[in-house]
Amino acid sequence: MNAVLIALLLLPLLGSAATLVPALFGADEHTAGRRALGFGAVVSGAALILAVVLAAGFDRGHSARMQAVTDVAWIPALGVRLHLGVDGISLPLLVLTALLTFLCALYSLRRLPDGPGTPSPRAYTGLLLLLETGMLGTFAVLDLLLFFLAFEVVLVPMYFLIARWGGANRGPAATRFILYTLLGSAVMLLGFLLLGLKAGTFDMTVLAQRHGNGLSHTTQILVVLAIGLGLAVKAPMWPFHSWLPDAHTAAPTTGSVLLAGVLLKMGTYGFVRVLLPSAPQGMTTLAPYLAAFAVVGILYGSLACLALVRPGAKGDLKRLIAYSSVGHMGFVLLGIATLTPTGVNGALFANVAHGLITGLLFFLVGAVKDRYGTADLDRLTATTGGTGAALYGRAPRLGGLLAFAAVASLGLPGLAGFWGELLAMFGSFQPAAGLSRPAFLVFMALAGLGTLLTAGYLLSVVRRVCMGDPAGTPAPVGATPALRPSFADVQSYEVAAWTPLVALTLITGLWPAVLLGLSNPAVTALLGGS
Repeated sequence: MNAVLIALLLLPLLGSAATLVPALFGADEHTAGRRALGFGAVVSGAALILAVVLAAGFDRGHSARMQAVTDVAWIPALGVRLHLGVDGISLPLLVLTALLTFLCALYSLRRLPDGPGTPSPRAYTGLLLLLETGMLGTFAVLDLLLFFLAFEVVLVPMYFLIARWGGANRGPAATRFILYTLLGSAVMLLGFLLLGLKAGTFDMTVLAQRHGNGLSHTTQILVVLAIGLGLAVKAPMWPFHSWLPDAHTAAPTTGSVLLAGVLLKMGTYGFVRVLLPSAPQGMTTLAPYLAAFAVVGILYGSLACLALVRPGAKGDLKRLIAYSSVGHMGFVLLGIATLTPTGVNGALFANVAHGLITGLLFFLVGAVKDRYGTADLDRLTATTGGTGAALYGRAPRLGGLLAFAAVASLGLPGLAGFWGELLAMFGSFQPAAGLSRPAFLVFMALAGLGTLLTAGYLLSVVRRVCMGDPAGTPAPVGATPALRPSFADVQSYEVAAWTPLVALTLITGLWPAVLLGLSNPAVTALLGGS
């Protein structure tokens, strides 16, 4: 199986390199662009098949053990090794990454932004496949310096996806994105070097087995502060989240899907994979502060969304979902901060659930914007006499899917969004030894309030976007955009891109053991068998 994992990482990298070959897709620019997009779909589809093969061959009975392992010397002078492997923590994220990238490539065949000044589809394909390489590598590597390298590879392609294919204010949004993440990464690299040099190894599996032995309490605190800062920016944890709403609002639909569905998970994954097992004393000391920031993020994200959904606020749907991600990722960070198997399992489950649900939400909002010409809630409502955008009447299947994704995001029992948040709060009810139970009970109560606020703004979105009179007041003649009283419902390419996300949201919601059975043994081992 190690050959499958190596092939999974090499395939999109080689595919990205192939897009640089002159005239590979033909001399005619238009034809070459279409062929390049098809090539991207084929390569990302093959990567998804490899990820499924890897998952099918994974030994679920020993999910705490690294499997498909490759461990060879790479830079002997620095002690850096090409060390790859997957366990029950990383495998779901690998499959999620491969799935979302393929769906984005499939969607781009019909909905890639174009027009004067827009780069060629070949450039888009190359960047998308390079982005996939970095994302997959982050979840597969087991060396700290390789982890940092993969963690950074994603920045450049995502920057250009936002800056060149994005919408209004794409330049400033892309610049803010890369400056924030680079600053966090610089501090994170110092933390990696401190950890590796003090421990005498950069091997993440060895560090996990030692469980902090040989590292002083002060060193562990410094490691958690430095590495945690870089991870918190990517997570995104309040107050390091301010790059996210602008990036999501400006990014193209596929960029938003991958940004929310995968890139945010790289930060929280780093907390679980690196900090929990390598610096347990430092995490115990700083966990209450992490939990406090997480809860503030939950409440802040929910209140920001309530402000955006209010009539007259000129709230953008993409911006609203971006702020909702701040709240949802707050639950992930709260689960990690409990330092319990229950809480950490909940965090990992919420990671995957958020990727599925928010990826679907960004696809759907992109479809709404394509049809109405805007994602501004006030403009959507005003065009129908203030009664709502009437998506149920104009495109009932699209309206039904949007309502489904909204109730999944608010944590309706039976759907994927429910279990992660529930387990994170259960972990807060009885945190790990050494943590203040009264403080975490307060955090749990505030997180519970956040779930109520989440339901409030998401149901308001459904009311304003899906409900209303489809025969309401038409748009003024010559208005931009001029909204039609009816338009196409869900198209075949949209069905192909969205159906897997809907199905997996249902499956993981009704059968949570499919993920928890994988992660629990690995989490227990990372926490020192507690």
